Amino acid sequence: MKVKELRQQKGLSQEQLAEMAGVSTRTLQRIENGANPSTETLKCLASALEINFADLRETPHMTHPDTHENTEPTPAMLAAVRAYDAKNEQQETVNSFKGHFSRYLIVMALLTLINLVTNPDYFWVVWPALGWGIAIAFHAWDAFMVKRQVSSSS
Repeated sequence: MKVKELRQQKGLSQEQLAEMAGVSTRTLQRIENGANPSTETLKCLASALEINFADLRETPHMTHPDTHENTEPTPAMLAAVRAYDAKNEQQETVNSFKGHFSRYLIVMALLTLINLVTNPDYFWVVWPALGWGIAIAFHAWDAFMVKRQVSSSS
């Protein structure tokens, strides 16, 4: 989709989107008229529009994103890019935890079954469940409780 269509779907004016993304209104106007934005500008717009950067980059009129005349990113643009990257990093951590937890459940179910079939008098499966469970708890803490800090240095 084009930036203009996405902006209109969100009910934003050019000025509002430009301010949210940390770019000038004129830059946004140029992009909507077919200019090639820089990668940093695209990341800022993707963050402001709450869409995936790759989806925004695939629009037909943005095939050469690094040829935009505004090559020097503004501090607001850099902050928006850092926020976008932190959000993506947090989502990757959550996705990693989900995979880890699902493997834990499957393996523990299989070990429980093996334990019950081979030695029902001693419930040894509790020990690997406890050991791995501690690692799961730390991973969950990292995925859901730790707030990512956005670095202010460039």
